[in-house]
Amino acid sequence: MEEKIFSISEYILILNENLKKFTAKIVGEIGKIDIYPSGHVYFSLRDQNDQSTINCIVWKSKYKLFGIEMKEGDKIIATGCPNIYKQTGRISFIADTVEFMGEGVLKKEYEKLKEKLGKEGLFDQDKKKDIPKYPQKIGIITSKQGAVMADFLNNLGRFGFKIKMIDSRVEGQAAISDLLASVKTMKKQDIEVLVIMRGGGSFESLQSFNNELLVKEIAKFPLPVIAAIGHDKDIPLVALAADRSVSTPSIAAIILSESWQKTALFLEKEKNIIINSFKKSLTNTNFLINESINLIDKVKNSIFEKHRQAKIIFKNYFEKIKSGIYGNRVELNNLLKKSLSGFNYLLTKTKEQLNYSEKVIYLHNPETRLNLGYSIVRQNNKLIKSVKNIKIKEELNVQFADGTAVSEVKKINKKI
Repeated sequence: MEEKIFSISEYILILNENLKKFTAKIVGEIGKIDIYPSGHVYFSLRDQNDQSTINCIVWKSKYKLFGIEMKEGDKIIATGCPNIYKQTGRISFIADTVEFMGEGVLKKEYEKLKEKLGKEGLFDQDKKKDIPKYPQKIGIITSKQGAVMADFLNNLGRFGFKIKMIDSRVEGQAAISDLLASVKTMKKQDIEVLVIMRGGGSFESLQSFNNELLVKEIAKFPLPVIAAIGHDKDIPLVALAADRSVSTPSIAAIILSESWQKTALFLEKEKNIIINSFKKSLTNTNFLINESINLIDKVKNSIFEKHRQAKIIFKNYFEKIKSGIYGNRVELNNLLKKSLSGFNYLLTKTKEQLNYSEKVIYLHNPETRLNLGYSIVRQNNKLIKSVKNIKIKEELNVQFADGTAVSEVKKINKKI
């Protein structure tokens, strides 16, 4: 470095790169302050003990993001690093975040913003969206550090939830950018409800959840939002804008699983009712079966007794019939001979009639006549009986005794 010769611009660039290592939080009282037409804020910050002063800059995008109104005399905490401006060689502290110092000032700003957003209707109850009764797709914005996520999952229950989580800073002014980006990302995700949460903390540590831009993003979020942000008496403005506000992530989890839990209990109750009903029916059925068996036994014995009596009666009848048959054997033989004779006569007559019918059928069979020189004319498998049914140039199928031929109608001669 000592041997190399740098241009002023190069050297300032090296200094600025190394000055980034001196990123810090500084506290002081705002002295002179100028808000340029460009939107950038230039101000001095002085130490109240010895009046030490440092020039500071907050760029427009950052100042708008924090949603605070800085004025001379305010005590603030600025987070950033020093930087040398090439054109003047002046060193300034570039503030990435700015927040008021002291709970009294913060609460004053909180009340002022609360009143403003309330008048805009961001906290109106009639605009709140209902939490889905049986949600499954849950979006979560929180820091993965700490026990917040574990507490949420431990109370959620196993009901097939699909969770999409975005890890975000949740403390201090530096968290505002993260939270805004996370909410905008969640708009594009396939979820049914959004949960934004963090553990408890001091009023100062929750200031990122009192940011105007973030509150408006939550208020206009297209899906229901649950805010589970630990607080005491001063509810974060994000929680007021959310569709449902609870004090802990555990309660948020219970709300989301409540309908599933009730359904599970209902199904368990119904299952027990069905099982008990089935057991009762089974007991009643068993009783009816036993009663039926006893009744069948009685009926069976009654049937067997009647069968025994009928058997005796039939036996007596058969004996009488047998005696009658033996006594009339001669008469039966004569009747049998007469029956056989009549049957033979009828059989002969039937045979003669069949032979006659066979001859008649044979003589009237059209195919028999084909052997005599006749032929059968058809068109499309339909028998042609008259010249009225044919037309010139139509094809006809002519059947002979030994085959068929296809002919075309050239001329039609009708009988006069």
